Amino acid sequence: MSRKVIGIAVAIVLAAVGTVALVSYVRSAEVRAQAGEELVEVYVVSRTVPAGTSAAELEDYVTVELVPAKVQPANSVQSLQRLEGRVAAVELVTGEQLVDTRFVEPADAATRQIGVIVPPGKLEVTVELEQQRVIGGLLTPGDTVAVFASFEPFEVSTGVVEIDGEEVAIPDAVSNGASTSNTTQIILRKALVTAVQESANNFDNGDEEADRLNEAPADAMYVTLAIDPADAERLVFTQEFGLVYVALERSDVPENPTEQITRGNVYDEPDSLTASR
Repeated sequence: MSRKVIGIAVAIVLAAVGTVALVSYVRSAEVRAQAGEELVEVYVVSRTVPAGTSAAELEDYVTVELVPAKVQPANSVQSLQRLEGRVAAVELVTGEQLVDTRFVEPADAATRQIGVIVPPGKLEVTVELEQQRVIGGLLTPGDTVAVFASFEPFEVSTGVVEIDGEEVAIPDAVSNGASTSNTTQIILRKALVTAVQESANNFDNGDEEADRLNEAPADAMYVTLAIDPADAERLVFTQEFGLVYVALERSDVPENPTEQITRGNVYDEPDSLTASR
């Protein structure tokens, strides 16, 4: 046997020994790190679970692993039987632990392709908006938004108007032919967007059937929101008789009360508006 062949064989043996030693060291380090910690069994996703997968099918997607108790979620699934009759609300990715809140009743799982779930008790309402009224058309399903309602002046046909929730009498001389102010105010906070249909002019993903289903009139967008019934009434009223404007509202935006804006106070500082209430 030539020296070259012997050298290669020795190199391979040394590499194998080094690999084994490294693996053994890593395992021993893990054991040392976990020494004295309580270990618990959890279900871990071993391959992607599609949204809508039933609990009865989960055994093919998960494995049982030991993890330190301190990294176990409070709502960790202890038994797959607990999920009987339910389905995955969203796609579950490899490596994540199974938690109870990821599963819903099939009747509540209005699952779309992007995994948006309509919360129980909500109505879905669609409004047609020009792109400049919906952050330039950049909304996507799963976003949350604030909704503004604006109204042009309207005639006061009765001797009573409602101001800040209270009815105020208007003298006959004033109410005859009088009008309200232009107004704008936020009427909905953190409303869930469940679908966005874009204009046929700017929507093209190469799939003619998908494009046809997602078309809206040119220069317009259809935005669908999941909201409470009472909020749906206010949104529909504004769409019918006023103007709707939508702003992207992330979870860290505080939901402080706002003041109705008119031409009489639009130039006031926000602090003075708050103090005047």
